[in-house]
Amino acid sequence: MDLKINHHSSIPLHKQIENILRDLISSGTIKTGAAFPNEEILAKRFGVSRNTVRQGFYNLVKEGLLIRKRGVGTVVSEATVTTHLDEWHSFTQEMSKSGVRLKNYLLNVSMEKADQLIAETLQIEPGTEVVKLERLRGDEFHPFVYFISWFHPRVGLTGNEDFTRPLYEILEKDFSCFPSSSNEALKAIVADKKTAELLEIKQGDAVLLRKRRVCDAGNRLIEYNLGYYTGNKFIYSINIKKT
Repeated sequence: MDLKINHHSSIPLHKQIENILRDLISSGTIKTGAAFPNEEILAKRFGVSRNTVRQGFYNLVKEGLLIRKRGVGTVVSEATVTTHLDEWHSFTQEMSKSGVRLKNYLLNVSMEKADQLIAETLQIEPGTEVVKLERLRGDEFHPFVYFISWFHPRVGLTGNEDFTRPLYEILEKDFSCFPSSSNEALKAIVADKKTAELLEIKQGDAVLLRKRRVCDAGNRLIEYNLGYYTGNKFIYSINIKKT
């Protein structure tokens, strides 16, 4: 392992340590369940104090990439992604913040006549044609989320867009449509046959269903999205302040 930091850099030492350890985890150099050297050993390798190493560990432990186990030390956890529900981001932004390199396993775009549910949600007439976007996404190892999105016709999408680009980049740059707020609903469900096959899990395994309604600054609905997440991959947190 390359455990060298630049003591003359403007980047704080603890942040350099965090970045090095994050890269070792994301690249698979250090495998799931493997133990990290203890703080004292790492402090000597990096030429810093144990407190600096502890600071470098902080965000990795907070995000669930590392777990501290009594009698064992610090080990690499099964990869998870933490999303803070009081901070709204696109999925690409969420994954980028967590150091996950996204891969598209499936990308399907179609025109679909809105059924009663989609019509009521988008507040359009049933039978109106809308763009439907299906994406199966994950890391380099396996898929972990299946998205289905329907877009309001006023956005102007045709279905011929390059959806390998970040979705909200397309909306903002190509259609001057600026997502401003998101209403979220989360529900624990079990995977049906189709979802299990897509996510490479067993039928009946736990899945987190995330329903998202994305609106513009005028509170007009832009997108209705369903996200099916593998149950062991995501952690959702929210900060609540007393008023």
